[in-house]
Amino acid sequence: MTIRHDEAALTERSIPGPALYLTSSAPANPRAIIGVVHGYGDHAARYSHVMDAWAELGIASIAIDLRGHGRAAGQRGHCMRFDEFLDDAVELSRLVSDRFRGVPAFLFGHSFGGLVAVMSVLEAPRSWRVLILSAPFLGLALDAPKAKIAAGKVMSRIAPRVSLPSGLTGAQMTHDEVRARDYDNDPLGFKTANARWFTEARSAQALALTQASRLYLPLYVLFGGADPVAQLSAAKRLFDHAASPDKTFNERPGLLHETLNEPEWPSIARALGEWVLARAQ
Repeated sequence: MTIRHDEAALTERSIPGPALYLTSSAPANPRAIIGVVHGYGDHAARYSHVMDAWAELGIASIAIDLRGHGRAAGQRGHCMRFDEFLDDAVELSRLVSDRFRGVPAFLFGHSFGGLVAVMSVLEAPRSWRVLILSAPFLGLALDAPKAKIAAGKVMSRIAPRVSLPSGLTGAQMTHDEVRARDYDNDPLGFKTANARWFTEARSAQALALTQASRLYLPLYVLFGGADPVAQLSAAKRLFDHAASPDKTFNERPGLLHETLNEPEWPSIARALGEWVLARAQ
């Protein structure tokens, strides 16, 4: 099968904002299109292997680097309002619609991208046919010390652009030693947490969980049972309260935060792709 790849800076935006960056993978006649939103400190190119696997099944995909991530413009990981990331998600929706008009559109978000995806669907549910979440960042797996949370709130007000080490490592992401090393040494990623991003993300998490009953699109949640980063119970709470009549929770025992970078990723990606195709009819 011939797969067409594309990478480009996205400088012309429908909503004013910094230039983003897109990565796409597409077969000749796709049966579905997945819009991909990466995690915090992450970037779109890290999903190319999964996007190619989906393309082999007949599914196109477009991933964007959010502002302040990867090859996109903007201060690393910074926002003044969470809604800025929702503006970026609108650009992804526009790209998907413009490039694959008439093809069923599915939204995929990993970790922080999962939080962005949930809030995007709550804001504009008709933009997408299905919501797919991978380890959605709806809470921390380990409770942060109260003093650290309080300090973060203060810094968000008085020095919102300050960033501190996040403590994230490749060993928390995957059991694959090569991919874990690549995560640690990736020049396009970063391992800091921005003060204003921290408080804005916490507010969005609370809102997503309280409004979960407004989610009615078909829903697929993928989660590693040993995830040390995102809180499994929070994802289950969102899943349980979602009004979606068609929903699947795929917990993978023993796997870490990035299930699609674990050694088992080909079978996981294939199962997800087949689930997508079954809903693209």
